[in-house]
Amino acid sequence: MYGKYEQQMKKGVLDMLVLKLLEQEAKYGYQLIQELKENSRNVFALKEGTLYPVLYRLEEEGFVETEWSKPEGKRVARKYYRITECGRQAFVDISGLWKQISMGIMQIMGGDII
Repeated sequence: MYGKYEQQMKKGVLDMLVLKLLEQEAKYGYQLIQELKENSRNVFALKEGTLYPVLYRLEEEGFVETEWSKPEGKRVARKYYRITECGRQAFVDISGLWKQISMGIMQIMGGDII
């Protein structure tokens, strides 16, 4: 019933969350899907069709860059996503904006969010 609201709310923060996960090291798509799911306790259980457009957009904006790994033995080549300096600054800006929005929501809701 409220699926469209959930989808819209999640869509608004995916760029920020992906950039956060890429802060420490490059990751491939499925790895990002698993980490989003695990770290959010299944709140962000995404399908590939949801994540990859986000990654492509971040790449187009210059926030991430990609690199293919070399196949080794039975391991296939994987496309890794790495945050750029521009992406690091975007993360700082987006997360600051998210904090402002969250605070505004809490003010309206009376701190009853949880």
